[in-house]
Amino acid sequence: MAIDIDDSSGVTWVNTALIGAQAAYLLDRLHLDPDADVSILLVDEDEMARLHVEWMDEPGPTDVLSFPMDDLRAGDPSGPRVEGILGDIVLCPTVAAKQAEAAGHPADVELALLLTHGVLHLLGHDHAEPEEHERMFSLQAELLQGWLAVPR
Repeated sequence: MAIDIDDSSGVTWVNTALIGAQAAYLLDRLHLDPDADVSILLVDEDEMARLHVEWMDEPGPTDVLSFPMDDLRAGDPSGPRVEGILGDIVLCPTVAAKQAEAAGHPADVELALLLTHGVLHLLGHDHAEPEEHERMFSLQAELLQGWLAVPR
């Protein structure tokens, strides 16, 4: 699996090795080929705010942005693994930390949730409509629960 991680967030609590391991876990669980490419960028709030305006035309920093490349979809457990370039995920650890505090859980759990959310967006999931929202957030919860149960 070609997982590329670039951390320019300036945050010291981020564990890029753990993020890479989670990305590999997610791609495996979603039946993607071991050579599928994904890039994960960790940025500060200023850079996230810039990207948020540029790509979503919305002000201020957000928690996660996803930029799909090959329009891949999750594979089937009985079929061949899906190959290609999944795309880029941009995470903002400082926004994640604020959300974690508000939600009452650790910042690394929030970051894991956001990475899961970003991967699902790369695979074409959306949450604009109620039915899509239910499907995406159900799968997100299942994947996150599985990841958090993995011994470290």
